[in-house]
Amino acid sequence: MERNRVLGGILGVVIGDALGLPVQFESREQRRRRPVRGMEGWGVFNMPPGSISDDGSLTLCLAESICEAGLNPQDAAERFLRWYQEGHWTPLGYAYDIGGSTARAMERLRRGIPAVEAGPAGENDNGNGSLMRILPAALYLAKADVKDLAQVIWDMSRITHGHPRACSACYIYALLARELLTGMSPDEAYHRLCSQPDVILRPGIDAKERPHFQRILAGNLEQLPESEIRSSGYVVDTLEAAIWCLLKYNDFSSTLLAAVNMGDDTDTVGAVTGGLAGIVYGREGIPDEWLEVLIKGDEIMELANRFVDVICGEHS
Repeated sequence: MERNRVLGGILGVVIGDALGLPVQFESREQRRRRPVRGMEGWGVFNMPPGSISDDGSLTLCLAESICEAGLNPQDAAERFLRWYQEGHWTPLGYAYDIGGSTARAMERLRRGIPAVEAGPAGENDNGNGSLMRILPAALYLAKADVKDLAQVIWDMSRITHGHPRACSACYIYALLARELLTGMSPDEAYHRLCSQPDVILRPGIDAKERPHFQRILAGNLEQLPESEIRSSGYVVDTLEAAIWCLLKYNDFSSTLLAAVNMGDDTDTVGAVTGGLAGIVYGREGIPDEWLEVLIKGDEIMELANRFVDVICGEHS
């Protein structure tokens, strides 16, 4: 597995989060009037430029867990709790921008609920809070049997989001990441995803949830106008927006800026898009000036490289 793509994926999540955070909750019309062109700061959470939010922090927690404990949902959950309670992997030492389902999951974990049972699983628990942090598990499992891939991706999602729709979205994202890691172009990888037989899709996409992913799996998402692509915190919207941006633009910067300038849940759409774009364009595709602004950038880079060592060492 190519180190450059794995490193690009992890850093892409973090960069997308940091780019989108300052304009989170602003509308698409606001973004058209004043588009994001680079790293900014402050915004609704009044955080300095280069700050990551829950997206980046939980992605780093999961990457760290994989480095130290392999694929272990309980260990990952304990690190998520450290983020929630102690500010682990946060820019300024405290957690913020916490989604409702994630907050309830953290409280359930604190009460001793097992990791794979902690995530709320109601119809209203289909936010993007597990999709935004799932990439480290997807990268680790890129060459695994699809049944193993599905099981672990679902288990990792269930720590915070247990509804089959959220888990299925994570699985589709993992399948697309797996194709991109082979060096395929976004268009090739997407159409290969959409042409996968049921023996590949079925293990990780709940049958009742398949209709919700019809627009993605139809194979023509890129033909939809931007006006039909929503960038909300709903997990299906976020996944659609990320794939759409990946298909419509041809380099890391323009892909990420397009995602962020869709407005609404900008940090998470940026993070989910950034993970895919980072795999495609690699570390060298990410502007140095964006990486240099990251708060705790040296620590983030150290962990990302350690994660790459684990992934590429075990899957070389």
